[in-house]
Amino acid sequence: MSAATRTPRSRIIEKPMTTTRRSRLWSLAALGCLGATVASAQDDSSYFYGGLSVGQSRARIDEARITAGLLGAGLTTTAMSRDEHDTAFKLFGGYQLNRYVGLEAGYFRLGEFGFTATTTPAGTLTGRIKLQGANLDLVGTWPLTERLSAIGRIGAQYAQSRDAFTGTGAVAVLDPNPRKNAINPKFGVGLQYEINRSFFVRAEAERYRVNDAVGNNGGVNVFSASIVFPLGRDAAPAPRFAAAPAPRPAEPPPPPPPPMPAPVAVVVPPPPVAPAPRRVSFSADSLFAFDRYDIRPEGKAALDGFVRELQGTRFDRIVVEGHTDRLGTEVYNEGLSRRRAEAVKAYLVDAGAVDAARVTAVGRGESVPVTRPGDCTDRQPRPKLIACLQPDRRVTVEVSGTR
Repeated sequence: MSAATRTPRSRIIEKPMTTTRRSRLWSLAALGCLGATVASAQDDSSYFYGGLSVGQSRARIDEARITAGLLGAGLTTTAMSRDEHDTAFKLFGGYQLNRYVGLEAGYFRLGEFGFTATTTPAGTLTGRIKLQGANLDLVGTWPLTERLSAIGRIGAQYAQSRDAFTGTGAVAVLDPNPRKNAINPKFGVGLQYEINRSFFVRAEAERYRVNDAVGNNGGVNVFSASIVFPLGRDAAPAPRFAAAPAPRPAEPPPPPPPPMPAPVAVVVPPPPVAPAPRRVSFSADSLFAFDRYDIRPEGKAALDGFVRELQGTRFDRIVVEGHTDRLGTEVYNEGLSRRRAEAVKAYLVDAGAVDAARVTAVGRGESVPVTRPGDCTDRQPRPKLIACLQPDRRVTVEVSGTR
């Protein structure tokens, strides 16, 4: 910003915003986040997104510099009011390259800041600055829990500074509307929470390095909240399945009781033997493709072998249960497990192996895990967590009947 009194060739320069050491701390934090090891994510970690950010911007008016400039022009500052806060917003869009790194571009408006100085001889000097521009950032993400992540950003921003000066009384302004366009760095840190797979929220602190229109360099701090909308993500993360656990061996039927002595020469056959219920567990990936509930050829072969083992058994009841791990939402997991259980039921009925009235299909979702609560924690890296939860993804068939 630039202004002068009526004294010939005298000039007053004001620096509205100054850099503080906090920017160094922010940059180190952002680089620490971005320095994490980049690994291929196991779910759909590449996607486009867009969003909106709103918050408060804070600048610093350099009162000492303004006072010294007025004094050099022969004017004494008697009072000064400062406007160092405003509302900032940003529209942004980006592409998440993988689980840990994304590229983001945006348009921002940091707001308007200014001051009014009263002088002796009588007069006033008023200065305002407006800041807006565009940015391109590299954004790092580091998972803290299954839904909460720390984020850090470092990038470049192209900002336009528009100053406006007015003077009254003893103060005359030489250049009332200077402007400046410049490219400078920006930094930021924050937290991101995944409410669901189509909606995130963020809380961030960012530092914008800016130039005013009269050659001064400063900075603006922005504290904001954002909403983020991922585009094209699947409804649930892609699970990985373990090999099918070996089925439990069927317990041998108890020996038939000795025949009762007959008063007449009539052979009494032994009563039907009711074996203990048999429960067999199939790994989900041995029956279905990812996120599907139509049975693959390999799955049909496994079910055919199971049916052959049950030949000669009169079925009283068959219960087919579908199970998932705890990744994804409860509603989605329950629906997927139920549809898979119904697919197995339909195949057994269509094959002519069982009566549909004697088969029940149930979706248990994630409610009956095989793993214990302490086995698989959310603090594990995503790939290890998915592998640890493999035993929970299964389809079980329990058969009760007589031979």
